[in-house]
Amino acid sequence: MAANGDNESTATSLLAKGVLAVTLVAAVAVGAYQLGSRQAATGRQEQLAAELKKQLAEEKARLRALRSRMEAELDALALRLGSLRAHMLRLDALGERLVKKGKLDAEEFDFSREPPLGGVDGNAVENAATLDISEELKQLDRSLKDREHKLELLEELLMQRELSEQVRISGRPVKQGWISSGYGRRTDPFTGKKRFHRGIDFAGKAGSEVLAVAAGVVIESKWEKGYGNVVEIRHADAY
Repeated sequence: MAANGDNESTATSLLAKGVLAVTLVAAVAVGAYQLGSRQAATGRQEQLAAELKKQLAEEKARLRALRSRMEAELDALALRLGSLRAHMLRLDALGERLVKKGKLDAEEFDFSREPPLGGVDGNAVENAATLDISEELKQLDRSLKDREHKLELLEELLMQRELSEQVRISGRPVKQGWISSGYGRRTDPFTGKKRFHRGIDFAGKAGSEVLAVAAGVVIESKWEKGYGNVVEIRHADAY
């Protein structure tokens, strides 16, 4: 019976040791797992932080490039704005000279007056004193279109006036000469009979320069017996 008791005690001791060993192994395994998990999480966090730093650096680079591009565009707009201002000043000066030269109504062709801008909202009125370059460019564009329209009208008016002056018959067809036969009834120099003369004859020295008394279209140029060199010009109003 004593032997059996010793055996049971030994078995119990071995069982307890086995359980303790299993417990220790399990504890070590759990600790290793937790340590590995913490290390893996730390690695992921470090990787995520590195990616965020990279993205931040890329965003900063894009922001610097965008700022540089905007500054370059603003410089270009400022140059364009200065060029438009100079162009408008030249147009104004040209228009004023043409108005004075043509003796036209200065109020009708007022190149110093800005074109109407139309209605604006309250915010635009509040910010009118601080127009940005874009708004100033738009305003200059409207002013230039207004100047161009006025210049077109002015050019057309001056051309019509100049054309009217050019087609108005005036002066003599020779620099030095005299009227040899007037308009109306006269004695025909060839037949000696009274006939109606539909023109005015000018006589001059041979070789005298012949001039057109008004602008017109040359419809015939030839040598004609009894006359010599003949140039026929058709003027306005059936002349």
